[in-house]
Amino acid sequence: MFHKNIKLVLAFLVFGVAIWQFTEGNIGNGIMYIFLSAMFIFLYYKNEIILLAFLRLRKQDFPGAKKWLDKIKNPKASLVRKQQGYYNYLNGLMVSQTNMNEAEKYFKKAIQLGLSMNADLAMAKLNLAGIAMTKRRKREAQTLLTEAKKLDKHNMLGEQIKMMKQQMKKI
Repeated sequence: MFHKNIKLVLAFLVFGVAIWQFTEGNIGNGIMYIFLSAMFIFLYYKNEIILLAFLRLRKQDFPGAKKWLDKIKNPKASLVRKQQGYYNYLNGLMVSQTNMNEAEKYFKKAIQLGLSMNADLAMAKLNLAGIAMTKRRKREAQTLLTEAKKLDKHNMLGEQIKMMKQQMKKI
């Protein structure tokens, strides 16, 4: 809920308090403060609101996940680049059932900003291929499908890719 720079400042301040506690001889307090500063650094790289939205999405609670994502008012200022990618990725997943044009914008922005995991990147490209296929852009859909297949190392999306290729043959 804090701005990304405030998280870093808090981490350094708490780390300073940890060093002060070590010099005073309070080893236990110092260790606790080091863990606390590590938590702020963790939350700098992994935004707590996006983590909570992922948990809601995992439970198939789309309105709850959307509610958490709406709490991020200014993603460019409060999120790191990869977090902005996941913010757009999650918004694309939310909107994909209702508005294809908006979902396409979100997925393209997420791919442009970058996603940490190849499986998430493959899923975004697979969704973009589906959108391109519904808009009758067969060549773009094929390239996106081949990119998604390359990114899917553990063959988690194999069935969906096969189904989309079969549907593309019908077009």
